Parts: sequence; C-alpha cells; structure tokens
Amino acid sequence: MAAASFGAPFLTAEWRYLAMLNYEIAPEILMPLVPKGTELAEWCGRTFVSMVGFLFLNTRVMGVAIPFHRNFEEINLRFYVRRKADDGWRRGVAFVKEIVPRVAIALTARWLYNENYVALPTGNAILHSQTNPASVESAKYFWRFKNKTHFIELAARGEPRNFAEGSEEEFIAQHYWGYSSQRDGGTVEYRVDHPAWRIWQAQSYRLECDIKNLYGEQFARALSTEPASAFLAEGSEIAVYKGRRLI
Repeated sequence: MAAASFGAPFLTAEWRYLAMLNYEIAPEILMPLVPKGTELAEWCGRTFVSMVGFLFLNTRVMGVAIPFHRNFEEINLRFYVRRKADDGWRRGVAFVKEIVPRVAIALTARWLYNENYVALPTGNAILHSQTNPASVESAKYFWRFKNKTHFIELAARGEPRNFAEGSEEEFIAQHYWGYSSQRDGGTVEYRVDHPAWRIWQAQSYRLECDIKNLYGEQFARALSTEPASAFLAEGSEIAVYKGRRLI
C-alpha cells in the first residue's frame, strides 16, 4: 500500500545511529506477545529479539515541534512479525518495552498505540571520527533503572555499507510496519517510512542491563548470551503514520 494513502504523517523525525544487538530466542517465549492478526517472522528458521538504542531528533507531531521534546534517546527491546495483506506480506516489528526520557512522550505513545513505553532518565555518547565528522566510531545509550546506570554500547568497524538483499541485517533493520496489541485484544497497524539504511559492522559491543526486572525473567537467558549479530545503522529521516485498527 502506498504511503500516500495514509494521509499526512502523524510524526516526523530523524532516527540516527541505531545500535542494534540481535539475539536468537526460542519462539515460544515470544508467542504470547505476538499481536493478533500477525505471525512471528523468522529468518532462515530462526527468531530474534533486538536491543536497540538510537537518537530521536527534530521530532514534530502533526508538523509541530513540541518544546523540550524534540531530541531524545530511545532504547527498546523488539521482535519481528509479519502479516499477509492485500498487497502481500508486510514485515514489521512489535515491542516488548520502549524507554524514553520524558513522561509526556511515554504517555502519548501509550495513548495512541498502547505500546509499552516507560519514562526513565536516559543519555547518550556518540563519538564521531576526527577525520570524517560524518562518520561514527561508537555509540552508547544509557538509562537509569532502580538507582543504577545501564547501557548498550557499540563500536563501529570500517565504513558504512549497504546490506545484502536477503541478509540477516536486512531482516533486522528494514521494516516499514509496526504492530501493537490493544487492551481489548485487538491490534493496531501503523506505517513507518524511511530509506534503506547503511550499516557499520560492530568491532565491539556491550550490554549492561537488569534484564529480569526490566523485561522479565523469560528474556534473561537469551539476552545473556552472545548476540547473533551486532551492527550500527546510520538512520535517516522517518515518517510515522497514524495507526489503523486491524482487529
């Protein structure tokens, strides 16, 4: 379905420097969270969750910039679903939990999409190359939870490149739909537009997180292992359209 059929975007922004740690996980752990009307998506017979940290920049809601809410960090734990629509399979993401620094952002997202946003103190440290300011050497996103600082950190290797079609990186990074379970058991689908992103492979990475208390004990084993992949995506301007009820 063409994005134009969704009308004007509800939200526009830039998503930049997406640090992505991707973990293989048993599908039965995710099944209770899969929104109705979608199914768990696999890549080569494997299912994944991803810890993602990134910058939300120049944010506008219905074209309006909200003071003190334009630039902030988001850290989320997400997984991958798909839905058969009239125009074919739509690959999308669903979220376990999303962390942002301001209560108003969390409340708005909960109200519009019923996604599990929480407000915690956050910060970032982005290191740009001294020889090429447009390039990034590392990205770190941190948050305070239960009086302790937690973080996701990734150091990039080499220059950014386009990912290969059909690769694990494409499966993880390229999604244009979001799906959210509703309080009454229904599902909302929303469109996200952005160009294909270039990625840096990870030279090193680290996740420091109270997994059991933040996400649930069922995620502790998967997120305590080595990730199946780790990379940093450049990001781009994005547009998010208002959700539509599926069920």
